Amino acid sequence: MNRKTWAPRGQTPVQRAWDRYDRLSVISAVTLSPQRRRIGTPFQIHTDNIRTAEAEQFIRALRKSLRGPLIIVLDRWSVHRAAAKRILASRLKHIEFEWLPAYAPELKPVEARWIHTKLGELANFVPFDTPELKRAVRHSLKNQATDHQIKSSFFKTAKLRI
Repeated sequence: MNRKTWAPRGQTPVQRAWDRYDRLSVISAVTLSPQRRRIGTPFQIHTDNIRTAEAEQFIRALRKSLRGPLIIVLDRWSVHRAAAKRILASRLKHIEFEWLPAYAPELKPVEARWIHTKLGELANFVPFDTPELKRAVRHSLKNQATDHQIKSSFFKTAKLRI
């Protein structure tokens, strides 16, 4: 994603980018432990579009890694709805779903995470190839996991108290 930048007068910066059809898709969550107020930021990177099977697998991985009852708040994207339906049909224990209104990215803490990554750390980043992009995305998301102030800001941006 391109952002404005400074350059000496008359020396417009030029970014050379490859034009390929490779892609990365990232699925992520911002988790909050109610007792300890710990914020987690698990994610998975895929080389294809996220579909129902990947979303379901991610939710199952969350269920496996987090203790206690799990409330998952999702937007109404069809992939999320289908994954939730499959999870509920499988009778996975101690998990429930809450739904955000349609088209309300300002209510999702994970949206602030994407903004921080895309428009902050990776703004004007032009990778040589998909593996380099994957390394940069992974590095950015892992750095967020160690910075409590950034993780707290995801909830503040969504106007949610921790």
